[in-house]
Amino acid sequence: MSLFLSTSSGDAPPPADGAAVRAWRAAEHGLDRVCGVDDNPLRQLGGLGFYLFWLIAVTGGYLYIFYDTSVDGAHASVEALTHGQWWAGGVMRSLHRYASDAFVAVIVLHLVRELMLGRFRGFRWYSWVSGVPTLWLAVAAGVIGYWMVWDTIALFVATATAEWFGALPGFGPALVRNFISEGAVSDRFFSLVVFLHIGLPLVLLFTMWAHVQRLTRPQTGASRAVALWSLAAMLVLSLAKPALSGPPADLVRLPASLPIDWFYMAPMPAIYAASPELVWALSIGLTLLLAVAPWLGRPGRPAPAEVVPQYCNGCRRCFADCPFAAIAMAPHPGGEGEIAVVDADRCASCGICAGSCPSAVPFRPGDRLVSGIDLPGLTVGALRDEVDAAFRQPGAAGATLVFACRRGAMPQARPGLVVFGLPCAGMLPPSFVEYGLRAGAAGVAVATCAHGDCEYRFGVRWTVERLAGEREPRLRRGVDRARLAVIHAGRENRAALEAQIESFRSRLAAAAAGSAAGGVRRRIFGGNGHG
Repeated sequence: MSLFLSTSSGDAPPPADGAAVRAWRAAEHGLDRVCGVDDNPLRQLGGLGFYLFWLIAVTGGYLYIFYDTSVDGAHASVEALTHGQWWAGGVMRSLHRYASDAFVAVIVLHLVRELMLGRFRGFRWYSWVSGVPTLWLAVAAGVIGYWMVWDTIALFVATATAEWFGALPGFGPALVRNFISEGAVSDRFFSLVVFLHIGLPLVLLFTMWAHVQRLTRPQTGASRAVALWSLAAMLVLSLAKPALSGPPADLVRLPASLPIDWFYMAPMPAIYAASPELVWALSIGLTLLLAVAPWLGRPGRPAPAEVVPQYCNGCRRCFADCPFAAIAMAPHPGGEGEIAVVDADRCASCGICAGSCPSAVPFRPGDRLVSGIDLPGLTVGALRDEVDAAFRQPGAAGATLVFACRRGAMPQARPGLVVFGLPCAGMLPPSFVEYGLRAGAAGVAVATCAHGDCEYRFGVRWTVERLAGEREPRLRRGVDRARLAVIHAGRENRAALEAQIESFRSRLAAAAAGSAAGGVRRRIFGGNGHG
């Protein structure tokens, strides 16, 4: 038998992944086997971005100590730093360059990953929109950093940038004259460049801080292994191919060919291949498209969680467990203690808060089970009623009960299997495991997303910790753990999920057969099992 719970709030199973998403997930899972889930760089792109930012800041601070903010001293000071102390300054310069390139690459990969996985709509709109400016701020800071070297590449970058901005109303072609005549560039220009090269990263850091404000426990750093391996790779690259300057800038002429850093200078060849106006149109158009993406083809959004004041005791468990900081605590309207308050705009309707509520206990007496916080379309009371109804049916006793996350792999209906689909495995109160066993289930399987793939960030982690007795609410110690299985499987691993469920059912059958045989022996031999 098979029973699937559906909600009236529109929380239907997600559509099948496209080829690009399957390819990305295959790459992630391949790196999981090499690095482990916790040290997979593709799973911590956001944190890696923060790590690279601070690495850029530290190396840039060292370089600034020796930098001369003058027309005659800028190029000379960089050369002295690169060649005069290659063992420190030269390595720092190269590390600064490669960390900056890696920073842009990580931002782009992070953007592409979240876009492919659809993690930009609905309650995620703020995180997405606040992240859009980071790429342009990073590129702007990097382009200005090239000016500081004041070699032939810097002159090309400055001239191309001036021509690009010259196409805007209010600037005009006269802007380029600042870089094509002797004496047009002064020491004050380099003071302005240094100010911008420091100021823009500060604005970028503020944007990155705002980007994670709607996340609980945001990842603002890489794991130790990823941090060390990234640093080692960039150090090896810095020693093998150090960053070097070109000849000093000559305002009279530009060289015929130049090496291009495609991480920062990609728009500049396009300015000459097409036109500055076209590059502006594409840049502005892409930015606007990314900014409005959360509202393009937006699917129906599930109803947010609701708090029932008379059952909320202000325990703060939902506040601590919510992955998206959608729950705040406020004075209880009853006059004592606190009450949880849900921000509907931030709520993911994942149900993790319902799974954390101490009042979501199915053993409570009464015809109607009401929890302190719940999803209006799929309450824990309705879940209890469905479990009761399922095991009242003829032949249901001894079936395996499965609580499965709809975002992961869902098992196929077949005899002896009672299946409930949940928005997230984290919605399941641990006491429902014991309740299912008492209702007549031979065993209970909880199917979550794969490690690192949780749609709601902490659903897998909280589920594992609650069932292991490491996090409130805990599964009671007296529950037979041999009759419980926690299975992790992504949407593409349905076959693996089915195989693990069948293996679990086989173990349950074998244990039941052994228990029955032991009972027969005890009856034959007087209850002591010996002849």
